[in-house]
Amino acid sequence: MSAFAVVLSHHGTVESMADMPAFLANVRRGRPAPPELVREMVHRYEAIGGSPLMRESLAIAERLQPLVDAEVVVAGRLFSPYPKAVLGDLAARGVTKIVSAPLAPQSVHVYHAAVREAAAPLGVEVVEIAPYGEDPELVRAAVESIDSVIEAASPPRPIVLTAHSLPTRILRGGDPYERDFRAMAARVAAPFEVRGHPVCVAFQSQGQTDDEWLGPDLPTTFRTLAAAGHAEAILAPIGFVSEHVETLYDLDIEAPALARAAGLARVLRAPAMGRRPAFARALATAIVAALARHSADAG
Repeated sequence: MSAFAVVLSHHGTVESMADMPAFLANVRRGRPAPPELVREMVHRYEAIGGSPLMRESLAIAERLQPLVDAEVVVAGRLFSPYPKAVLGDLAARGVTKIVSAPLAPQSVHVYHAAVREAAAPLGVEVVEIAPYGEDPELVRAAVESIDSVIEAASPPRPIVLTAHSLPTRILRGGDPYERDFRAMAARVAAPFEVRGHPVCVAFQSQGQTDDEWLGPDLPTTFRTLAAAGHAEAILAPIGFVSEHVETLYDLDIEAPALARAAGLARVLRAPAMGRRPAFARALATAIVAALARHSADAG
């Protein structure tokens, strides 16, 4: 067995719709979700045939394992398999050190906190990777995903790089999410701008709350593009590593109607980048770098 194991953590999802109330309560920090919100989320999951988030996370783990020569497991921050259960199993099998590797290039501290909390009573040492959104291999994965939907004979068209929105109060509290995402987006945008594609950033999937949310949102972005004379756009969800309800419902089902209402004739959608081998290589680089820093600090 390797001297360490890797814990990949994602936001969380459910397999059974019976678990939706509990999942949403976790998302809402213990507050029960109103029945209408539960019904809406069940509708969205059913409309996409269930979320593939866990399956795709396990596939990333399988691609990553030979690159780091260690066991790689997956945990959900807000739903089973929780970090507590995943780390408990590792500890029971003799693992004493894990690398916390969030399947989100930004705001990694949120995922690290959940892993540290689970590790503390077990005596398991935690090594944390740094934000990795600007890693060249991650940028390669995003560019490859976008290129896969660009039609060779078509003229350049605008590309909308999307990420999940956040309440602005979180950003005002010092969270680096927007800054880090925009830095990643600038690197992904560069090769397309050279080829004549206008590139912009939008924040999607705002929650159903009274908070002020980070923008611009998709409807605003679509109206801006239509007003500039564009008829089509490419949606590239580079803020989402795996396909989930935010891509399969919000972008594939809702966004085309929003685009038409704004005056665009068509939107294309790039797939999530996590399916690309380059993404696993980016994660591997972040893990190796974290272990090297940890070793230097311990020395």
